[in-house]
Amino acid sequence: MKMNVPYLLAPMAEITHRAFRELIEEFGGCDEYFSEMISAGALSSGGPFEKWYTDTGPKPEKLVFQLVGNDPAQITRAAAILDNLECAGIDINMGCSAPKIRKTGAGAAWLENIDKAGELISCVRPAVKRRLSVKLRIGFKDDFDYLVRFCRRLESEGVELITLHPRLVTEKFKRCARWEYVRMLRNELKIPVAGNGDIESAAGIIRRGAECDAVMAGRAAVRQPWIFADARKLVTENDGKTANRGYDIKKTGLRFLELLSLYQPPEFHVSRAMRFFGFFCDNLKWGNYLKNLLNREECLIEIERVWLDHFKDGAIAEAD
Repeated sequence: MKMNVPYLLAPMAEITHRAFRELIEEFGGCDEYFSEMISAGALSSGGPFEKWYTDTGPKPEKLVFQLVGNDPAQITRAAAILDNLECAGIDINMGCSAPKIRKTGAGAAWLENIDKAGELISCVRPAVKRRLSVKLRIGFKDDFDYLVRFCRRLESEGVELITLHPRLVTEKFKRCARWEYVRMLRNELKIPVAGNGDIESAAGIIRRGAECDAVMAGRAAVRQPWIFADARKLVTENDGKTANRGYDIKKTGLRFLELLSLYQPPEFHVSRAMRFFGFFCDNLKWGNYLKNLLNREECLIEIERVWLDHFKDGAIAEAD
């Protein structure tokens, strides 16, 4: 097997902060880390928590800041601020399907109007010297021609990478990602196209990497912080088998809590812990039960206690 595309960590709200990126890096890292969504309005107006969102660790040269907003002037100001920090690039969110985001005219709402989206990029492009990218979905309708026109307009305005999560805006995760759209879009554009969606394993990263210019994993990387390292091992070992096994689930959970206390403010501790364990507990037989117990706690000390207590009852501490 030949690894010839970059591996990217998907932007995920309340997850892809520095603490989680540190955890991924400790397992071997990936090629680029996309930050959690940064509000252009909050950043440009100097919000009280923005220093945590703009923390560039552990590898600034691998970090891509993702901006979300509905106002071109605010997004441009925010992009210029981020461009002055050491990073790999700036990404504009045009794919978030959360109703509270779309209702403001941000996220996937940009997909409704090609001209407005193009005008946004024409404003942002002169303000940044680093790579400018966009992450989006197919659109509101199953219309590939519209998607191509939309992306070509972004390309013409200076976007250098597009990441496609191949679902409609209104579709949830129960509908399988349409990877054929990633393959087809790649053939229609001159710029690279990254694919994101339904990656479940290291082998899945390798398989999908053959269909795009970069492959992005999100939820699977939370369940398996070692997934990118395992994908590289699959390539180098060239045996087609699952790479390393026996990762210590108990130890990994504790390390995440330690990193969370180091790199996130106390106000964020519980929400970020719940988001992480909401996926990571899937490694355990009684994971849903443990999630419910953890969700009752209101501080990291108690979350750690519940986590440790679970393993005292004989739960298996290694990943399959």
